[in-house]
Amino acid sequence: MSKKQGKSQSELVFLPLGGIGEIGMNLYLYGVGPPHKRSWLMVDLGVTFAGPGEPGIDLILPDIRFIEEERDNLAGIVITHAHEDHYGAIMHLWPRLKAPLYATPFTAALLRAKLIQEGMEGDIPIEEVPSCSKLDIGPFHVELVDMAHSIPETNALLIRTEAGTAFHTSDWKLDPTPIVGAITDTERIKQIGKDGLDALICDSTNAMREGLSPSEADVANTLKDIIANAPHRVAVTTFASNVARLRSTMEAAMAADRHIVIVGRAMKRMVQVAEETGHLPSSYDLLTEDDYGHLPREKVLALCTGSQGEGRAALARIAANSHPRVSFARGDMVLFSSRTIPGNEKAVGKVQNNLADREIQVITDQDALIHVSGHPRQGEMEQLYKWTTPRTVIPMHGEPRHLESHAAFAKSQGVKRVVSGRNGSLIRLCPGKPEVIDDAPSGRVYMDGKLYISEGEGAVEERRRLAFGGAIALSVVLTTKGDVIADPQVTAIGIPATTQTGVPFPEVIISAARGALDGIPKPRRRDSALVAEAIRRAVRAEMRSHWGKKPPCSVMVTVI
Repeated sequence: MSKKQGKSQSELVFLPLGGIGEIGMNLYLYGVGPPHKRSWLMVDLGVTFAGPGEPGIDLILPDIRFIEEERDNLAGIVITHAHEDHYGAIMHLWPRLKAPLYATPFTAALLRAKLIQEGMEGDIPIEEVPSCSKLDIGPFHVELVDMAHSIPETNALLIRTEAGTAFHTSDWKLDPTPIVGAITDTERIKQIGKDGLDALICDSTNAMREGLSPSEADVANTLKDIIANAPHRVAVTTFASNVARLRSTMEAAMAADRHIVIVGRAMKRMVQVAEETGHLPSSYDLLTEDDYGHLPREKVLALCTGSQGEGRAALARIAANSHPRVSFARGDMVLFSSRTIPGNEKAVGKVQNNLADREIQVITDQDALIHVSGHPRQGEMEQLYKWTTPRTVIPMHGEPRHLESHAAFAKSQGVKRVVSGRNGSLIRLCPGKPEVIDDAPSGRVYMDGKLYISEGEGAVEERRRLAFGGAIALSVVLTTKGDVIADPQVTAIGIPATTQTGVPFPEVIISAARGALDGIPKPRRRDSALVAEAIRRAVRAEMRSHWGKKPPCSVMVTVI
């Protein structure tokens, strides 16, 4: 980091390494102390998921170079809740940090289950803390505050330091009837405002939407009506982490005298952990995929993974009629009780079209109130501003359009200091003028199988090019005198068979290679690099002439 400040007084600063300028991959740092000697608190350590533009990538992780170099000054890591974009990177990145890790029981139980699944049981120590805990983590005095969200035990953090106080909302909404989990602790939030709040760092996901978010109870009523009136099988797919939605669906099924079948590994794990931690009653009679085929068609409700169109999830396989134990028939009904995450539209559309092709009824949140967001709209944000009266607001958790809408809305609510940053922006919160004062390395790290590669490495870009234009590989063997021993050997992947006039493309490629060789005097053919580059250029030019594309081309020249 550059050194722009020379002050030695203690400051409270905020540094996002993920989650600002995007939705997902949340990683936030709070620092306290003079610029040359800060202690750090990490809030969340999440992932985001690869889209079509990252072929072959499993997960995307935040770049933690900055805090890894500062890990001796990292006092601890607090996880606000158990959504993948807030805790999914722990098992990948914690071994590089090894700081104390704090989580509430539900989050801790899910993390342990993930570690067991990956063969890492016991590898990461977790300090389990109850909701509403007050923790002393190095120089940070941290209080967990209950917030309603779409997963149990979501916490905002009140962070007190010698330099000032910040309130980090995490993901939240105002929901008086969340079905599962605590409601947002409005009384505690009001008191925080009365005590004086230097900075509010707040969720921006729905900052562009007016009004108030509907309640989970409203969704529960809709699900109950639809399931009660369905003539045949009903399947519901939702985020497995939305335990309130799982419970509402189960209650609706029991009210309609239907058997509940859990389909999909992630759903089974979530249900098990929710039961163990008391967020789902263990009295529910839940069946497995093995029971599905023995049940009367009109007495079944299946809870399935795959709301985002994931190809290996249960619903995609059922829709393609390739699941080994679960199938749907004409007249059955599938409810998508979730929102489609940007980037997943094609995958979700494919699953829905596969279902529709088989005359299976598809119902989404565009058709009925079967999903609500776990994030606040402007009406809820307005309440939070009135209660907390923060001196400064930092919009977080959103793409640039969400952040800028949030900044404008905060100013409309009378907030005088609004600082808009991005990942890597070091923001002074207090004392002094709140502003971006420096920057830190930030970015993305791709999880490529068992390897971690930085966003700037060429492997992913090469795969994009391969997806667009295939690839060509040639092998040419020459004598030391420059004579060609045999025709070049060609391997073409993803290349059309023939040109428009019917000439096989391998012949086109060999002809181009021969032409390039003929243009090089024999004495100069001893330079294998020169020969390879001449052939590569000639082949790509000829391919463009006949196909309109210039596929990647590699040439191996052997001189014997």
